[in-house]
Amino acid sequence: MTKTPMPAAAADTAYGYADLRTLMSRMTGDEKHGPAATSTLDVLWVLYDRVLRVSAADPEGPERDRFLLSKGHGPMAYYAVLTAKGFIPEDWLDGFGAFDSPLGYHPDRTLVPGVEIGSGSLGHGLPLAVGTALGLRAQGLTDPRVWVLVGDAEMDEGSNHEAVQFAGAVGLDQLNVVAVDNQSATYGWPGGLASRFAAEGWSATTVDGRDHEALYEAFSAPHPGRPHAVVAVVPPKD
Repeated sequence: MTKTPMPAAAADTAYGYADLRTLMSRMTGDEKHGPAATSTLDVLWVLYDRVLRVSAADPEGPERDRFLLSKGHGPMAYYAVLTAKGFIPEDWLDGFGAFDSPLGYHPDRTLVPGVEIGSGSLGHGLPLAVGTALGLRAQGLTDPRVWVLVGDAEMDEGSNHEAVQFAGAVGLDQLNVVAVDNQSATYGWPGGLASRFAAEGWSATTVDGRDHEALYEAFSAPHPGRPHAVVAVVPPKD
């Protein structure tokens, strides 16, 4: 299957951060998972606006950075940012979750330009990101970076901890994880979630998940020879 072609007009739209909540308001329905979406809004914006080397004009270019949304059960913020950056047209938002809409309650990589994985079941995105980074390394593509967004509750899944351990052991420095921590995990971690990554040899830091400058500084911090994790803390249920 191939992705739905992006209408030419989509790449000509221009929005800023202040427009994102208005774009999100166009998406209605009974399964919006609002808190899951709004907790990621600032992280997604800083990544797409200032960090990721991606282009709506060439969403599958081999030298692009790869962004994987593992926290895929609340994609409204993701769709709003993709709209703001020209990957999808604004009028798609009105059909969010409808039978014939490409914008499902979980993103579908075959339907939405710019989406790298079909996400849904928690615990898959980080292992897929490890595989993606290994694949880039095997192809000799050393410039693209792999970014994956996970939730703190998702880190309860054992598959994620195996991925963290492996990536640290092999020094997978093309891999970057953003963990949005809104205190929804069942048990939590002594010393904070960043300590779990650091224990496996990662570069890891914790920042305010609403502070754009702090997020950018953390995202752009050098981490030679090691994967990098940023824990973005937001208020519970935000």
